[in-house]
Amino acid sequence: MNEQPRTRTIENAHSSGTVVDEGALVLQWAPAGADQVLFVHPAVPVRHGKPPHAGVPVCWPWFGPGPADEAPTHGFARTAEWRHVATTTEAGATSVEYLLTSDDATSEWWPHPYRLRLVVSFGEVLEVSLTTTNDGPDPVVVGEALHAYLAVGDVREITVTGLGGAEYFDKVRGVTAVQAGDLVLTEEADRVYRSAAAVLVDDPVLGRRLRVESEGAANRVVWNPWDDKARDLDDVDEAWPRFVCVEAANARDDVVTVAPGAAHTLTYRITVEDL
Repeated sequence: MNEQPRTRTIENAHSSGTVVDEGALVLQWAPAGADQVLFVHPAVPVRHGKPPHAGVPVCWPWFGPGPADEAPTHGFARTAEWRHVATTTEAGATSVEYLLTSDDATSEWWPHPYRLRLVVSFGEVLEVSLTTTNDGPDPVVVGEALHAYLAVGDVREITVTGLGGAEYFDKVRGVTAVQAGDLVLTEEADRVYRSAAAVLVDDPVLGRRLRVESEGAANRVVWNPWDDKARDLDDVDEAWPRFVCVEAANARDDVVTVAPGAAHTLTYRITVEDL
C-alpha cells in the first residue's frame, strides 16, 4: 500500500496543525503567526506502515527494543490504525480524540486486553494525553513515551535547561551519569533522564524558547542521531540538525504497572515563548 494515511487538518483562532489516523500521530502544530514547532522532513511524506521520525509518535506498550528481536521497536501503537472518536472546538482550542483497543491491535509479545485513549488539544499550547486502561484480570506493565520531535534552527546551537543534577542513562555509551548544568549537544545523544522537571529548549537561531512539561512521566528522553546515523534514516538524513527530541516517558526501571480496571495517563505539553 503506497498511499499516504489519512491526515486531519486543524485550524482555529490560536493555532493550526495536522494529525494522522495511523498511529494517532500529531504531525504538525504552530501557534497563530508562528513557525512550526514539530519537525517533519520537508521532502519525505508519511507512509503507511513506516512510522516517521517526525511529529509526536506514540511509543507503547514498550519504549525502545521490544521483548524479542522480532518485536517492533517502540511497540505496535504507532503503526496501528486508531479510531477517530471526535473533533471539537471550545474556547478557541480544538480537541481531537482517538481510541485504540485490543480488538484493533495486539501483539504476541503483549497479548493483554486494553484501551488506549489519545486526546490532542491544539490551541495556544499543544497538549497530548495518552490514557492506558487495563481491561484484563491481571496487572500489566507498560513502557511508553510521547516521542516529540521539536523543530529547531540548528541542534548544535540550542541550550537545554532544566535537567541539571538529574541522573541519566547514556544509551550511546552504555553508562549512567549525572547532568552537570545545562545540556549543549555536540554529538549523538540518546539519554534517558530520571526527571519529570520542566525542560526549556533555547533556540537562538529561530529566536524562541520551547517549554516542555508533563504529568504522569518519570523520564525525559533527549535524542538526536547526529550526522552518521542520520544517513540511515531517509526521513531525517541531512535534516538532522533541524530537530531535537525531548520526550516524556516511562522507561527502563520506571515502567508503569497498571492494575486490573485501573488507568494511567501520560500528558505532554509544549508552549512557545520569546527568547
